Amino acid sequence: MSFLITAFTAVKGTLRKGVMLALVAVLTTSCSNIFLPGTETNPWDVIALPTEASISDVAFAGDGEHGWLVGSRTTLLESTDAGKTWDTRILELGDQNYTFTSIDFEGDEGWLVGQPNIMLHTTNGGTSWSNIPLDPKLPGQPLLVTATGKDSAELATDIGAIYVTEDGGQQWKGLVQSAVGVVRNMTRNPDGRYVAVSSRGNFYSTWLPGQEAWQPHNRENSKRLQNMGFTKDGLLWLIARGGQIQFGTEQVEYEDWSEPINPEFASSWGLLDAAYRTPEELWVTGGSGNLLVSKDGGETWAKDKAVENVPTNFYRAKFLGPDRGYVLGQRGYLLRYVGDGLPV
Repeated sequence: MSFLITAFTAVKGTLRKGVMLALVAVLTTSCSNIFLPGTETNPWDVIALPTEASISDVAFAGDGEHGWLVGSRTTLLESTDAGKTWDTRILELGDQNYTFTSIDFEGDEGWLVGQPNIMLHTTNGGTSWSNIPLDPKLPGQPLLVTATGKDSAELATDIGAIYVTEDGGQQWKGLVQSAVGVVRNMTRNPDGRYVAVSSRGNFYSTWLPGQEAWQPHNRENSKRLQNMGFTKDGLLWLIARGGQIQFGTEQVEYEDWSEPINPEFASSWGLLDAAYRTPEELWVTGGSGNLLVSKDGGETWAKDKAVENVPTNFYRAKFLGPDRGYVLGQRGYLLRYVGDGLPV
């Protein structure tokens, strides 16, 4: 009997040691993306804006020196030095408090929209703004505006109605016969294609110029969608709850996707937006100062730890060119891309 007990104890010890070794092996192979390595340099300048508002969009007029930021609390900020400093601009809009959602320029002609229903138009870089009356029966609230040429713009609402004007906003033509429903966010590709995520994140919809209606698509798995957009090549990317990222592989049906990845498990709960600086360099923003970067199209990742103590959530990233980019934050914080010259 004592021999059997001794043998059982030895086998039990061996099994326990094997399980521990296997667990160590698993942890060793997976720790590489539990906590990401830091970037070698910090290409972002932190700017504390003269507001506590959340910033929703940025655009520049003319030669690129004259910039505008818009956000909640009727916030409109102006820069005349390419975004290094910003000053508050007050417009006489009555007692109504607006949330400005989108701004865009084509040369010195610009358009600004917000909620509740408001559209402003400028032809002189923002020196003066005129109020464009919107139909009170407009389906949904203005969400996204795109300047498309002289006196021309495209307006999309938060339920997917899309309209165009070619006479400075006096008349509008509808492009979509039926709306898509309330959306969480919406992105327009430069070629006129749209992608929108439903308000609950349970499906997404796409629209191509010429289509009469949005095309709905089921999400890839049980994780609800957080945000979607377009790569430099016109393919789709998506961020799902839990910090999961996927990349589309074709431009027609929008149904084929790469395998999901989690760039960093430790911050997987807070990823919010993504933007491409170059066809291969991708920046992903998130809550609590999370800012991740991949310089090889999503194969490998690093974290910009120099900005993780900025007391804000980074809601949106937007690049206006390879050398000009902004990360828009909450409580009046902004990151301005300055290149690879700042050491960590």
